[in-house]
This record gives sequence, structure tokens and C-alpha cells, in this order.
Amino acid sequence: MALGAVFACMHVQAAARLPLHAKLRLYNTRQSASDLEIGGELAGVPPGETRFVTYKDLLALPQESYRVVDDPNFDHPVQIGGVALDKLPALLGAAPAADMMIAICDDQYDAHYPAEYLKQHHPLLVLKIDGKPPAQWPKGSGPYMVSHPDFKPAFQVLSHADEAQVPWGVVRLDLRHETRVYAAIAPHSHDPRVQQGYRIARQSCFRCHSNAGEGGLKSSRSWGVIARRSVADPQYFDAYVRNPRKLNPATQMAASPGYDDATLEALRAYFKEFSGSRP
Repeated sequence: MALGAVFACMHVQAAARLPLHAKLRLYNTRQSASDLEIGGELAGVPPGETRFVTYKDLLALPQESYRVVDDPNFDHPVQIGGVALDKLPALLGAAPAADMMIAICDDQYDAHYPAEYLKQHHPLLVLKIDGKPPAQWPKGSGPYMVSHPDFKPAFQVLSHADEAQVPWGVVRLDLRHETRVYAAIAPHSHDPRVQQGYRIARQSCFRCHSNAGEGGLKSSRSWGVIARRSVADPQYFDAYVRNPRKLNPATQMAASPGYDDATLEALRAYFKEFSGSRP
């Protein structure tokens, strides 16, 4: 049986649940180590300020529960429970233009959830795994993660297929305007190859590499550094993308051995537009 076919879904009902139209209380200061940081574009909150929501208050929201069999964070099926990510903007008081969520991890890895992704994949902010709170989860990092009830790729660009955004160690959610976030890495060219490379880099590279204050900070190599390497040494660039640990055993970058020559050519065509930028 195919992965994802064996999962059960149920909506959990319990007493003292907050209705979905209610607003979560946002605290100005951290109440507990398990609080989730909230930032970005929030109605009534000055730009740049951070708020906090408690684990207890998140548990008081209507919960969903799924048996997950295809999340790479686990080597066996698990039951996850939590709150649908697409429900949280309204509950957190997002500004009207905030149509994207960004899950930021303790290692500065960013997972981007534009509106279309939320609609297609219905990711869940996980609060319990097999009925256990974060302190009892199988990995030491936390206190939150994002998973899916059943992920099926929604698009394919050359040899890059839509990837599940399932970060572990989520400590913050930012509510942002999608156009403003992607403006930092949007190409000027409408060349089909450049646009293909952009869509791949936007989903994959942007999680760990940054440009103009946007994107993940897990890697110290900025968009400009990647771009200049792709132009100066395309063979090295291709080899690194396909098998980074062969060239740098210390790297944490995931390998993409399935990327064919056309996919890497599209990535290089895209990054060429940023080869004159400064890190």
C-alpha cells in the first residue's frame, strides 16, 4: 500500500475548547520556555516587536489528529495532534495583508508557507506526538514542529518535485506578506529557465540561505555567495548541489542527487541574476 494511504483522521472534541473565531492571547513577554514566539505583521503590534502564545492556550484551540506514515522526521507511523496552520493567522490577529506563515527553527532554518501551500497541503502545528507533549518527544529539539496528514506533491519543475515543509524545532511563527518576502529573491528576467530556477530556489534554497534580510540563516552563505559560485565554477556548483558532503563533509545541506542537467542549468540561470550582489 502506498505511503500516505494508511492514515486516519479525526477531529478531537474536548471541553474548554476555544472557538475558532476567538483570538489567542498574545503576551508581551515569555511566560514559559514552551511559549511560541509570534512575529511579523500583526494587527495592533508595532513592526519588529515579538509576542508570545502559551502552549496551554494553543491546546485550548480545536485540535486535529492524524496518523502519519510518510513524515521523514519519524522512522515509524505516529499519531500527531495539533492546530491547522491555516487557522492560526486569524487566531493570532494577523494584519490583512499577511498571507504567508514562516516557521523559524532554533537553528535558523526557515520553512515558508504561502497561501497556496496551506490550501493544498493543510499542514499542522504539532502539539502532541502519540499523545505526548514536546518534552517527551523522541528528539531533543523543540518545542514545536509542523507535519502533514498526507503529503502529495502539488507541482513539478523539471526534476524538482514539490517538497513537504516539515521543520522540527520550531520556536517562532512569523506572519508576513508573501509578495514582500519573495521580492528579496525575485528575478527580473522572464526567461522560462530563470523562472524555473526561481521556483526551485524559492522552495529549497531559501530555507537556509538569505538575501536582503529575508530567508533562513542556517547557512552563512548568502544568496550572493551562491550566485557568484554558480557563475565562477558551474561544475563545482552542480556537484555540490547533487552531493554536498562529498565536497564538504561538515555541511548540513541536503543532497539532491536526482537533479538532472536541465534542473541545474535552470538554477544557474536564475542565480546568475544575483551574481553581482554583495553578501
